[in-house]
Amino acid sequence: MEFNIKSGSPEKQRVACVIVGVYESRKLTLAADLLDRVSNGFIGDVLRRGDMEGKLGSTLMLHAVPHALCDRVLLVGLGKEREFRAKEYREAVRASIKALTQTSANEAVSYLTELTIKKHDVEWMIEQATVVTLDALYRFDRFKTRNDEAVREPKKMTLAVQRRSDLNDGEKGLARGLAIAEGMRFAKDLANLPGNVCTPVYLADTARDMALSLGAEAEILDEAAIAELGMGSFLSVAKGSVQPPRLIVLKHYGAKDKADKPVVLVGKGITFDSGGISLKPGEGMDEMKYDMCGAATVLGAFRAAVQMALPINLIAIVPTCENMPSGNANKPGDIVTSMSGQTIEILNTDAEGRLILCDALTYAERFAPATVVDVATLTGACVIALGHVTTGLFANQDSLARELSAAGEEVGDRAWHMPLFDEYQEQLKSPFADVANIGGRPAGSITAAAFLSRFAKAYDWAHLDIAGTAWKSGKDKGATGRPVPLLVQFLQDRADIATGNVVRRGRPRRETSDAIDDDAD
Repeated sequence: MEFNIKSGSPEKQRVACVIVGVYESRKLTLAADLLDRVSNGFIGDVLRRGDMEGKLGSTLMLHAVPHALCDRVLLVGLGKEREFRAKEYREAVRASIKALTQTSANEAVSYLTELTIKKHDVEWMIEQATVVTLDALYRFDRFKTRNDEAVREPKKMTLAVQRRSDLNDGEKGLARGLAIAEGMRFAKDLANLPGNVCTPVYLADTARDMALSLGAEAEILDEAAIAELGMGSFLSVAKGSVQPPRLIVLKHYGAKDKADKPVVLVGKGITFDSGGISLKPGEGMDEMKYDMCGAATVLGAFRAAVQMALPINLIAIVPTCENMPSGNANKPGDIVTSMSGQTIEILNTDAEGRLILCDALTYAERFAPATVVDVATLTGACVIALGHVTTGLFANQDSLARELSAAGEEVGDRAWHMPLFDEYQEQLKSPFADVANIGGRPAGSITAAAFLSRFAKAYDWAHLDIAGTAWKSGKDKGATGRPVPLLVQFLQDRADIATGNVVRRGRPRRETSDAIDDDAD
């Protein structure tokens, strides 16, 4: 789809469809009011007849509106005017795109981007509309030989701004939105691939090709190189599969000084998780291809950051392998030695994500990072705690947790700060090793984070448990692309700090600084 930014009156648009808003009180937005005036009250008459009440997300397509130059006018319900917020704005944009795809309109101009939301400006409005539009149009049909549910996607979408002076900010928002949406698409495509296609080697090759195509650096470590590093914990998971493991390391040096401390993103890359010897139930196991969503979102965020040419140094680290049962697989009771030298008693082989992440977190130390954020579909316990709405957020610095939480609020990709008190470490004690890989059912997401924290003491660190937010099940099952928006906003904020841009887009700078055993990864 082609996107454009434009300033112009809605009644003068010679396009297939013009999109405008209506509040629950039947009050028209400015663009809708202009169309109503030129049509001698046609839109107002339609509303008075009760064909539409302005309920949030409702739509009504009008044809042949008098004296308007467009073929159609799409009315979109905005809900109550006094409660119109960022969440309602995204919902209205998504509803407008869904309605548009039910028509043959190949070009549209949306005036929803002219709406006013407190604390948000033109750049944000355009950015969010772009992300929501492309997310709503996303389909994964690579393996379908016939698709009877194909979506009719418009060829061109124009996003309107009120003043010509807003065009430059609109273009900036569009560029950001396209980069974020492309990062989300990249992440969703990877996560939706079946495990027989998206193997560790496939994931590594795809990540390398992506990075090199954007001018970033890529290093792929094979099994021998991983063993040489002493990553005994990571390799203990990988040895149960015939698919060889890989350690993916991508580097973007966007700061003026290549020696500036980088932000490091670490993503869990279990391309299929059977549970190992602690085998998962058969029902729903097909969805365990999504256990590499942490890796996918880290790679998607990296792609977006490089595409946006963010002026920071950024490293992405992805340990990737399968977790399979075999004669070589980890057994409950086995003890392995991590790259850090700490020994781990494996009480449950289905808590494997933390076993590969702990070595990646130790590996991150070599970059002397400013901060490290790991992302993982780590625990079913997090789904029980927070459902599918909010990502679990843990950190060894409260300021970092606030920074990530604020970034998520900014883009509607929320995370909730969870406790990480020292007392939780008691549940991980082992009589035979330095630490056990699970701490029992109570506080399962917290003890998983507590386990990882033992390997992240050398730097500021945060952990995002995305088990409930990265994937949706049911009829429309598939990857969501979260938390790519949160991560990109976090990186943008870090870039603003690095360049001294303490006020961005008119807003004050924020403060910086599994459906299985609840313990299982």
